[in-house]
Amino acid sequence: MNTFRIGGVHPHDNKQYSAHQPITECPLPEKAIIPLVQHIGAPSQPVVEKGQKVKVGELLAKAGGFVGANIHSPYSGTITKIDSTIDAWGMKMPAIFMDVEGDEWLPEIDRTPDVIRECRLEPKEIIDKVTAAGIVGLGGACFPTQVKLMPPPGKKAEVLIVNGVECEPYLTCDHQLMLEHGEELMIGIQILMRALNLDHAIIGIEKNKPDAIARMKELALKVLGVEVKPLKLKYPQGGEKQLIDACIGRQVPSGALPIEVGAVVDNVATIYAVYEAVQKNKPLISRVMTVTGASVARPGNYSVRFGTPLTQVVDLAGGIPEDTGKIIGGGPMMGRAMNNIDMPTNKRVSGLLFLRESESRRVEPENCIRCGKCVTACPMGLEPYLLSKQAQLQMWDEMEQHDVMDCIDCGCCLFTCPSHRPLLDYIRMGKATVGGIIRARQAKK
Repeated sequence: MNTFRIGGVHPHDNKQYSAHQPITECPLPEKAIIPLVQHIGAPSQPVVEKGQKVKVGELLAKAGGFVGANIHSPYSGTITKIDSTIDAWGMKMPAIFMDVEGDEWLPEIDRTPDVIRECRLEPKEIIDKVTAAGIVGLGGACFPTQVKLMPPPGKKAEVLIVNGVECEPYLTCDHQLMLEHGEELMIGIQILMRALNLDHAIIGIEKNKPDAIARMKELALKVLGVEVKPLKLKYPQGGEKQLIDACIGRQVPSGALPIEVGAVVDNVATIYAVYEAVQKNKPLISRVMTVTGASVARPGNYSVRFGTPLTQVVDLAGGIPEDTGKIIGGGPMMGRAMNNIDMPTNKRVSGLLFLRESESRRVEPENCIRCGKCVTACPMGLEPYLLSKQAQLQMWDEMEQHDVMDCIDCGCCLFTCPSHRPLLDYIRMGKATVGGIIRARQAKK
């Protein structure tokens, strides 16, 4: 079995709660809040105004820059205001507020269940459709997809790597998407290969999803140039750089992007969104997310339109369990504890994890014993113990010199530390500070 070479850990996957649960549509809310920050880059700029009536799929906000994404209406209804809302971590963000008054779609969107197989569009036409649809990476990074399809001058894509790994414990939405929409995914892969002028694609799937591997292999037999690569179970194999190493044996240099080694990486949910945009004229207005946990009454995979209150999704899954000690946005390794769930769903939300009180308590940290386990576990080859200490001492220049910006927030260091040091907490704080210093320095040039 293939895997990446540097670091990694083996947390229990805990996928049994929601695995193989069919994708269920979440009912429409009565009121919706659509955030204008659902991607990396500048906030999208509203193109609607208070009192305006809109239909499903209608443009609400344009991308605020090259690294940005359009935002479309997931509902038909009336815009009530454009204001700010509070996210699950207490931060303000701009948003469009709506009264949902029905489900009337733009007529050009194909809502039939028919699978449209043939695509004769030119690469630029595909990229234009992806751009217009507001598609971003749904694996967690939310990087605007069209940017990946336009390599910078002097760089050329050699292979498309499809991320079907879903290495984050508990989450199963990508797995279920491969099982239920494998044919559409395969068409989406061919569309991206056409856009990038490629004749080779690799679908990476970890071996704890044998049915998904079998399904995608069956479909790949009918498509020239597409192969399925089963991967050894190891976290964080879903990281772009780790997946590239596992699939083609190339390591992306520090500070560089995958295109430096000829790779473009896209998550399966992103590729499904590409299929819907190009073949069905459907913008990105919803996603599949996992709601799970040992005590959740109805754990499962739910298709949710953006702007739906998270509380409504939780109610669909049976409500908040009585023994809940912590609610995580995402999975337990890279997700973050939420202050509240009174926020709208958006392109970033891949899952909600309800940890029981007994699972959510942190062990009191002890002194570092210099064992080096965090260094061994780090998939980016960093020194987490050192970066953590530098963050505590506010040694920002030193953190930059020791490549803190290469950290992918995977949590391997925290997971493996026998002294239970809050390594990732300090590194995240330091990374945010150093990132701000770098951006300020670049702005002065």
